[in-house]
Amino acid sequence: MAVTILAIESSCDDTSAAVIRDGIILSNLIAGQDIHMSYGGVVPELASRAHQANIVPVVDQALRRAGVGAEEIDAVAFTRGPGLLGSLLVGTSFAKGFALAGNIPLIDVNHLQAHVLVHFILEKDGKNKVPGFPFLCLLVSGGHTRLIVMKSHLEMEIIGNTIDDAAGEAFDKCGKLMDLPYPAGPMIDRLASQGNRKAFSFAKPKVKDLDFSFSGLKTSFLYFLRDKLRDDPQFIEKYKPDLCASLQDTIVSMLISKLVKASQLTGIKEIGIAGGVSANSGLRKGLAREAEKRDWNLFIPPLSYTTDNAAMIGITGYYKYLRGEFTGQDAAPQARY
Repeated sequence: MAVTILAIESSCDDTSAAVIRDGIILSNLIAGQDIHMSYGGVVPELASRAHQANIVPVVDQALRRAGVGAEEIDAVAFTRGPGLLGSLLVGTSFAKGFALAGNIPLIDVNHLQAHVLVHFILEKDGKNKVPGFPFLCLLVSGGHTRLIVMKSHLEMEIIGNTIDDAAGEAFDKCGKLMDLPYPAGPMIDRLASQGNRKAFSFAKPKVKDLDFSFSGLKTSFLYFLRDKLRDDPQFIEKYKPDLCASLQDTIVSMLISKLVKASQLTGIKEIGIAGGVSANSGLRKGLAREAEKRDWNLFIPPLSYTTDNAAMIGITGYYKYLRGEFTGQDAAPQARY
């Protein structure tokens, strides 16, 4: 008997809905919110209001593109957290209403766990491969930088974490210092391709074990620009590609060095990345080089699965459905789930 999951993702500023049947993605729709760019970051109140306007049409289109009727859905999976509370509330409320109307189970999903599980989404053509277990994944985004060992689809162990800022946050805040638009990560990536990654050097905080730290890098970048601008007010404009390339190279090398260390300590060669920063071309190329050198079985998600999306919620919901892990109508969203 086929299992069809409707998934809802609304943790931040993207409203997304997806339909997954037996682990195979049938549709994955995302409605973004460009309004936040002019504020230099996501405005929670504006995000939640946009979710309210987007949720119904996004779900409707996800069902239509999947060719699935509402009566064919076996369960609804939704992001319970972590995320912006107002945004989570919209998705949670819609999922509850849909499940109640259809008398079907409700499945709550941890947003971070779902990012890792994108590697197990099956495509219709059946050509994609999935990792074996144990699987070592670097989860790197605007709010989180973690090293995770997956022992099964739903059993995970965090072996490394950031002790302060996340890698994505370092990209965005350093980008703001260069007057780049929010989010700065994609723009830094594009400019870096035109620059010299060895033009400038910045501090790499030394953190024991497998943990990360990016606050020292941000401070180093800030002071470097302050000193250079004092001598030449046009320094950033003159050297922006080199600044971006050097910054990106520093962050990427910090991430990869910890991942290499984690692989050596655990003996795991099934390696992957996930999260928004996994779209970074410098990180992807660097990991490809390491994989070839170290004989890793490397998994890099399609760009469409790097940002927040409901497909990752759906695949997590599918495996929780198989284990009978449901939640009740009293489930409340949790900003720090």
